[in-house]
Amino acid sequence: MVVITGAAGFIGSVVAGELNNKGRNDLVLVDDFSKREKERNFINLKYDALVARNDFFTWFKDNHVDVDFVVHLGARTDTTEFDWNVFQELNVDYTKTIFSLCADYQIPMVYASSAATYGDGELGYDDSHEVVERLQPLNPYGRSKNEVDKWILKQQHQPPFWAGLKFFNVYGPNEYHKGRMASVIFHSFNQIKATGKVKLFRSHRPDFADGQQLRDFIYVKDIASVIYFMISQQVNKSTSQRVKSGLYNLGTGKARSFYDLAANTFKAMGKDVDIEFIDIPEDIRDKYQYFTEANMTKLREAGYDKEFTSLEDGVMDYVKNYLMLLTF
Repeated sequence: MVVITGAAGFIGSVVAGELNNKGRNDLVLVDDFSKREKERNFINLKYDALVARNDFFTWFKDNHVDVDFVVHLGARTDTTEFDWNVFQELNVDYTKTIFSLCADYQIPMVYASSAATYGDGELGYDDSHEVVERLQPLNPYGRSKNEVDKWILKQQHQPPFWAGLKFFNVYGPNEYHKGRMASVIFHSFNQIKATGKVKLFRSHRPDFADGQQLRDFIYVKDIASVIYFMISQQVNKSTSQRVKSGLYNLGTGKARSFYDLAANTFKAMGKDVDIEFIDIPEDIRDKYQYFTEANMTKLREAGYDKEFTSLEDGVMDYVKNYLMLLTF
């Protein structure tokens, strides 16, 4: 069996769907299933069991002999939340417990880290272990992910394989419940549908024009593909090359502007571009990243050779085949 935590959420549900598409229906989905707005994300998945997040550790201790792999994606992902206790419980302590159990039971795992660990990018976006202790995340969410990375790198008792995946700016289907934290594409689509225009943040730095802030946008289907690749390498004992344990960036390796993102959303909807620039809210202005771009060398050298979806193709697929077909 493959365990997926956060399975009713954005990335977790897409990963579960990818495993179903590859013929794996022996899934154990872990989440807080009381949130009805997430039901559409897992209602059509094939799985063996649903396990409530608070019951998972007991379930794992009782059933670990049947588990092949753990994909830990459950977390509090709100970058505007500043109560550290929330992150300590759901992101730090929960992940440490899963890692320790996987080490005890010798079960391979991946978990969600984040590009938010890189802070303002002063130290670059290289997934080297050498830089982790010096990173300065800009918010408690990023700090929680970096605290886990630091702790795991110090552990002597480890699973047979582990990977911390530093997700960059993820977009795509099944993020509909995320509210403010949904991707700019999701919000752009809804703004265009309602008003015919998109509001983007004005630049508050002289070295960036309005709308030209750059991020590494990655389509969620590419993330599912990478995770499936890692699972397959561990489960398929005949595989000659194995990914080494460690932290891995997961972006495309190519930064694109928010203007490009919005313009492609207009194009996918068959509408003319109409963009209005607004000030970045003061509560996040000093924590706003103007540039992110993943160094993808480590994952490529580990054997992942599929091309990442271009922004143009990803936005077109997301808008045409998901957002325009949505009914609430």
